[in-house]
Amino acid sequence: MSINQGYATRNQVKAALRIGTADTIDDDLIDNCVGAASRLIDGYCNRRFWQTGTAEARIYQAEDSFYCSIDDIAGTAITLKTSSQADGTFDVTWKVSDYQLEPLNGNLDGLTWSYDKIRAVGDYLFPTVNANYGEQALVQVTAIFGWPSVPEPVTQATIIQASRIFKRYDSPLGVAGFGDLGAIRVSRYLDPDMAQLVEPYRRMRIFA
Repeated sequence: MSINQGYATRNQVKAALRIGTADTIDDDLIDNCVGAASRLIDGYCNRRFWQTGTAEARIYQAEDSFYCSIDDIAGTAITLKTSSQADGTFDVTWKVSDYQLEPLNGNLDGLTWSYDKIRAVGDYLFPTVNANYGEQALVQVTAIFGWPSVPEPVTQATIIQASRIFKRYDSPLGVAGFGDLGAIRVSRYLDPDMAQLVEPYRRMRIFA
């Protein structure tokens, strides 16, 4: 099998496991571990770091008249529209001068970052619940979603977690071995180093 939207390569994980590239007996299993670790990181971070192949149209509900959070986009090429009548038709197309992508310069706290917010700075404001539209998604963004490239900490976290998943097969029934106090069991928690590496990239969800 091949790795689908993985954040590390098979050979990177093999190197971490000290498995030579000529040894191919576990290649399918390693690919599966890389895929599983990548999706685990997606879920932990509440975002994904791979790109959509083509531009997609997605809809959002703006936080207020000046500010709208969106999914991560891989560049600055977007089409922004809003619905003036809240009727499912996005009839207002914004010019590039009407909005500002943030974080500014694609940088957040010293980290290279994907754009995930839009600020109104020109002729239009975002339609919101304050305009008696109700809780509707009245903002449409067409773009290539994802990250321009996978951050290095995410790749390293994937290698660590994929290696851990692979080694889990050496501990049947969750028992890694036996010591003076009895069975040594595998922790059911995420690898702490993996969590530390991707912690800055976590998107916190706030539910009303």
